[in-house]
Amino acid sequence: MRVAIGADHGGFEMKSQLAALLTQAGHHVADLGNRVFDPDDDYPDFAIPVALAVAEGQVDRGILVCGSGVGASVAANKVAGVRAALIHDNFSARQGVEDDNMNVLCLGGRTTGAAVAWDCVQSFLNAQFSGAERHRRRLAKVEQTEKALPQPRP
Repeated sequence: MRVAIGADHGGFEMKSQLAALLTQAGHHVADLGNRVFDPDDDYPDFAIPVALAVAEGQVDRGILVCGSGVGASVAANKVAGVRAALIHDNFSARQGVEDDNMNVLCLGGRTTGAAVAWDCVQSFLNAQFSGAERHRRRLAKVEQTEKALPQPRP
């Protein structure tokens, strides 16, 4: 699978670990930064490029890590076509894809341990959207709203 990954200083260490594990697992990883630890960097500078890569089909899925995962999720969800969620457990990682067609996983580098994060990543990447009618109906409502509202510029 083609996976874009990005993180600010709060998720830099975890992103580096996850990128290595993803590569070892045979995934094609696009590391969209930060590539050096910078305590003054900002999560939107990495969340938006990852979200755009997913929305434009350059990659299949995205993974974002910031201190709590909240900021990365907020930023990524500003991009049309992105369904990002902050995840702390395997069930939500899997169910988010199966029911909500989640395409960007957000993690907290300061709130989630490395082993749990890797389990969540694996569940996220191995899950497939169910395509059930009720889930398609709900997503259509979200997409309708997304198209009707003006999109802010990143």
